[in-house]
Amino acid sequence: MSTKKNEPRWLGPKELKAWRAYIQTSRRIWDAMETDLTPHDLSLSDYEILVLLSEAPDRQIRMSELAESALISKSRLSHRIKAMEKAGWVSRKVCEEDKRGSFAVMTDKGWKAIVKAAPDHVESIRIRFLDQLSAKDQEDLARIFEKVSTELRKQFSKECD
Repeated sequence: MSTKKNEPRWLGPKELKAWRAYIQTSRRIWDAMETDLTPHDLSLSDYEILVLLSEAPDRQIRMSELAESALISKSRLSHRIKAMEKAGWVSRKVCEEDKRGSFAVMTDKGWKAIVKAAPDHVESIRIRFLDQLSAKDQEDLARIFEKVSTELRKQFSKECD
């Protein structure tokens, strides 16, 4: 994404510092969250999918919508759902309206798993992230990442057109 071919826009010292801090911190937080969910036999991806299902009407979502909400490919979601079905946390249900699509449905076992893991997960978020930030920092981060996310959505939709 350089302005002219063969002329990269190299990162300056402040830009490089910001980028590296973001990458290193996000990886450390992700790894810590994964570790904190290990006693519950959940990965962070599994937990996120269960959260989305727990918030959905009747605890079910069309697979395509779930993939979009979870920001993962349909094939990756299908793989995760298959593993989550084996664990008994979700099941699939054919969409009666069009017969082409299917729903991911949270089972009672999936509900119990997220209810059990949620307090530890929330505490992990607080200890590892929120407690390090002031209320202003939290507002600034939310604003910054909403801005970046909005731009990424615009860029992605242009690339898909």
